[in-house]
Amino acid sequence: MAAISTELIKQLRMKTGAGMMDCKRALEETGGDIDKAVEYLRKKGAATAAKRADKETNQGVVEAYIHTGGRIGAMVELNCETDFVAKTPDFKALAHDIAMQIAAMSPRYIGREEVEKEVIAKEIEIYKTHAQNEGKSAPVAEKIAQGRLEKFYQEACLLEQSFIKDSGKTIKDLLDETTARVGERISIRRFMRYHLGEDGHPQ
Repeated sequence: MAAISTELIKQLRMKTGAGMMDCKRALEETGGDIDKAVEYLRKKGAATAAKRADKETNQGVVEAYIHTGGRIGAMVELNCETDFVAKTPDFKALAHDIAMQIAAMSPRYIGREEVEKEVIAKEIEIYKTHAQNEGKSAPVAEKIAQGRLEKFYQEACLLEQSFIKDSGKTIKDLLDETTARVGERISIRRFMRYHLGEDGHPQ
């Protein structure tokens, strides 16, 4: 197998933010295919996050973001396992990006498990009625409703939203990638979004 060039490693590092050695290993494992290497690192991040799922996350930061003009603001509590990681630039940058995401995309929940059952039932009913009004049969309407519910989750749940700086990643991907880099479980505990003249939306 041909040696992996430093330039290729740097390219992958720019795309993923992973460490140099992790990028080198990912490229070696995928024969120098940068897209496959990105996927390899994402899976590694998810695996690391799953392994650390039972670890306590009681350290972290509260980060605020105020949009230009001061009309929209957001605060997020991002947690990790140790104070050491909480103070790293990597962790602080992640907290800032998530606060900016909340301000820009106005999520209602952190994850889909927090969506109330009555909200899900109401959404499905709306989607099914809409599909049936368009002449779709009941089974087809049901299928369409489930598909639209997924879309609802992707818009309403912070972890499932596409990252505003890179639409190829979700916020969960960002957490998993940072978990893989720093070796600690990272979680979003709560957030609040403010819009001038409106009530805040806590989560």
